[in-house]
Amino acid sequence: MAIEIGGPKNDKVKPAMNITPLVDIVLVLLIIFMTVAPSLVKQFYVQIPKHEEKKAEAADDKNKPVVLKVKKDGTLEITGNPIAKTELREKLKRVLAAKNGDHTVFFIADEEAPYGAAVEAMDIARAGGAAPLTVLTEKPKT
Repeated sequence: MAIEIGGPKNDKVKPAMNITPLVDIVLVLLIIFMTVAPSLVKQFYVQIPKHEEKKAEAADDKNKPVVLKVKKDGTLEITGNPIAKTELREKLKRVLAAKNGDHTVFFIADEEAPYGAAVEAMDIARAGGAAPLTVLTEKPKT
């Protein structure tokens, strides 16, 4: 074991890494990402119907509410009639055109339904003319 104290070998400059600028840059980037990240989150506004105790009156076909349902296997139904995703937009346009100015579509999905299929169905419904897309919290009474 040898220890050198002084001497000509210690006259050289030894390289040393200064990490202070690196830490400063990392902290600045962290602050930037923390301030920008919340604005990148997309917001989805949902209109939930209020619970009313009144009994529903018998409605005509024109006044019958349009209910879009996503089943647990990902298939779609409009007011109890099965429909393919490719036909959903055109069918909604026809159904909503027959209604007198009321373009409300009620949306319900089974608990086991794939999330992606439910979101895709809501997007197609909006493209088909559903102005307020109302999410049902309970199964509709038939």
